[in-house]
Amino acid sequence: MNFSGLINDFGPLTVSGLAQGAIIALFALGYTLVYGVLRLINFAHSEVFLLGTYACLIAWGWFGLDQNSAAPAVGAMLGYMALGLVAAIVISGVAALGVELVAYRPLRRRNAPPLAFLITAIGASLAISETVGVLTHRNQRGVPPIIEARTVITIGNTHITNLQILIVALALVMMFVLDRFINGSRLGRGIRAVAQNPDSAALMGVNKSRVIALVFLLGGLMAGIAAVMYDLKIGVTKYDAGFLLGIDAFTAAVLGGIGNLRGALVGGLLLGVLQAYAAGLFGSQWLHAAAFVLLVLILLFRPTGLLGESLGRARA
Repeated sequence: MNFSGLINDFGPLTVSGLAQGAIIALFALGYTLVYGVLRLINFAHSEVFLLGTYACLIAWGWFGLDQNSAAPAVGAMLGYMALGLVAAIVISGVAALGVELVAYRPLRRRNAPPLAFLITAIGASLAISETVGVLTHRNQRGVPPIIEARTVITIGNTHITNLQILIVALALVMMFVLDRFINGSRLGRGIRAVAQNPDSAALMGVNKSRVIALVFLLGGLMAGIAAVMYDLKIGVTKYDAGFLLGIDAFTAAVLGGIGNLRGALVGGLLLGVLQAYAAGLFGSQWLHAAAFVLLVLILLFRPTGLLGESLGRARA
């Protein structure tokens, strides 16, 4: 164990962990939204994220951008960023809705048992993942350098880049927007009503199917944004990226209190930092193993998570 390395690199590891945690938090919102309303672990959400990572790459490729391209000027960079976000959001949102309509809605109409939903979720995840693997020949793809990482703040040996600031700021902004939507809009009230008591909500005129579709759509939109940030931060993507980061996102959702939106944000940021410390202490090969160990510990000792409120009862 490299304690001296952890102490010496404490600042850089913390900053890097916060940036990674912000991506995980956006990803985790899809898990926590669906669970908060349906009490369902949507394992196919990791593949919704995966499709978003490839959607932005394909959109950038239409303009001749690849991993060997030069970093664009500021104006072009903003345009490419907007293009990538739109492509990822649209594809991830459509994919999330497709999973709900094709895989889950027929089961709800038949009042299928929870085990049927679980098996269907795993099947949908494998089907999408293997399809992407076949189409991409299971090769990783490089990401165009849309944003050239530059140090903007230096504190001792800690260098904070523009990309890290963008990732964390975007996650906080999207969390705030989603929080306001859930709390302040009519559709948000419908989501909270269905999460708290779907039968009573239906008696009050809330369209349960429409609310569930909206929840999947919102989760897909957040996954699309996380996918673009992931591509820009990591620099490569491959067909199993959704599975690996999906474990982290699910752990973050459970850590914060699955079904609690603010819990997903707290859990994601905390997990990212803990993973960075684990990588500094044990080596980068233990990055995802640390998330799995933490997930087991949470389920054993505090299954309700840190905040532990469901979507129907929580303010967020």
